[in-house]
Parts: sequence; C-alpha cells; structure tokens
Amino acid sequence: MAKKLKVVAVSGGLQRPSRTRALVLELLEGLSDALPIETRLIEIGEIAPKFGGVLQRQHLPQEIEGLLKEVESADLLLVASPIFRGTYTGLFKHFFDFVHHESLIDVPVLLAATGGSDRHALAIDHQLRPLFSFFQAHTLPIGVYATDKEFTDYRVSNDALRARIALAVERALPLLRHKARQRTEVPVLALA
Repeated sequence: MAKKLKVVAVSGGLQRPSRTRALVLELLEGLSDALPIETRLIEIGEIAPKFGGVLQRQHLPQEIEGLLKEVESADLLLVASPIFRGTYTGLFKHFFDFVHHESLIDVPVLLAATGGSDRHALAIDHQLRPLFSFFQAHTLPIGVYATDKEFTDYRVSNDALRARIALAVERALPLLRHKARQRTEVPVLALA
C-alpha cells in the first residue's frame, strides 16, 4: 500500500471562529476527496503565545519545533492568512521566519487568503507568492481568495467560492499524483 501524501496546512487566523480556518478546511476536504492524504492543521492563533516573543529557533519550545519540522517535511503545504492592511498577519510571517530556508525547495504550496473585501485579492500574488518564492517552493498557479460575504456563520456559503476551491484542487492534483507516483517507484540503480 502506498504511503499517503503529507499535507500540512497553516492557517494564519488569529481568532476562532475563523473564516481563514474554514477556507483551509474546505481545501483540505477537496484534496482528501481526490486522493489519499494525511493532513496536519497548524493554527497560528492557537500557538502564537508559544513563539510570538521568540527571536531564535533554538529558543523555541519543543512543541513549536515539532510543528516546524512538520512544515519542513510536507509533501504539500497549504497556507492561508487573513489579509490585514494589504498583507498576511505578522505572526504568520514570524512563524515562517523560523522555517529553514532550504527545507521547502520544490515543495508544492497552495496559497489562500481571506479578507473583508475584494480590494485585498491581489495579496496572494503580491504578498504570499513572493514569500514562498524566497523558499524556492513551487507555488501552485491558482490560489483561493475569499471575502467575508462568501461565508455564513464561518462556513463557506458561496457557490463561486466553492467553484474556486474546486478549481484550485483540480489544478493541484496532477502535481500531487506525480509526487505520489514518485514515492511508489523503486529507484533503478545502474550497475557498473
């Protein structure tokens, strides 16, 4: 039996309930409906007091170090943040400041964000994409942005948003299936 792909999601929402968390859960559900995955959800709002005042990785509590290792060993990273004043939350960025700069090379990253209005929709391309380009990650071409009006009681309630989620999942699948095949292939060693 093939090992499931490890999908690690980081939700940058700082409170609960959270529209950002709801968006992440919908994306994870779409991915898990399409292929066998193992998921891990990291919520910045829940762990912020444990790392917010720390400046160096070696001073982090073991729990946070473990979460960073989860991120650094992901087959797919799903990242989402609420957008405040045109960018992701500071604690979201602070968390990723601890991630080793070479640990995400070629890792597929699905980008998502939430905001109060459509004015922040470009934050995916102008804020999140450059952050993960620094890591040399493979940011997927379609991100998902959602506004407050597309949720009811912190649940996705808009058909257009559901369609964007489905499209992002659909476009991620070929890369993930390729990654899954690579895991199951037995390497052939050249004999001298």
